[in-house]
Amino acid sequence: MPRLTRIYTRTGDDGSTGLADGRRVRKDSERIIAMGDIDELNALIGLSRASPFPESEAAPGAPVLEQKLPVIDELLAVVQHRLFDIGGELALPGQTVAKEAWVVQLEKQLDALNADLPPLQEFILPGGNLPAAQCHQARTVCRRAERALLRLSTGEKVNSASLKYLNRLSDLLFVVARVLARVDGGKEVTWQKDADT
Repeated sequence: MPRLTRIYTRTGDDGSTGLADGRRVRKDSERIIAMGDIDELNALIGLSRASPFPESEAAPGAPVLEQKLPVIDELLAVVQHRLFDIGGELALPGQTVAKEAWVVQLEKQLDALNADLPPLQEFILPGGNLPAAQCHQARTVCRRAERALLRLSTGEKVNSASLKYLNRLSDLLFVVARVLARVDGGKEVTWQKDADT
């Protein structure tokens, strides 16, 4: 792989960018938009991992959830690599990197994290604490990346495993946000219909 010896090249000044196969495409093309959304998602997950996770307090279920923090960090580290793989897949049209096994693995991890959470009774608002809110933000960008990839698939071939992975990942980020909101003895913020402002 070539090394970057200079950060700026001026080749994108005309509004185009290069793909890994040497082709140049507009920066507002569906492919580049999808790549950008996935890159933004990866950055948000990195921010979440770099932020201090909450410390457990004596709250119901907190010790069980606290044990999941290292698991969550390791899981999100793998997710970052997978997202980079999907971005690479998009950078080289026709290349297939994402695998169905990635989706199955996410489902298993999602089920394991969700097992100790109470069933949902109300809609949850983004918040609870900073790490949970960051996870909710990553979840919303994940949904946007999924939509961008779906739009791309209407005109070009897209690996279905990549679409499924983003779909499951948004679910996983939702569950991770629920765990993080509760670890420090806090609670989730639930939607209240007709709430006074």
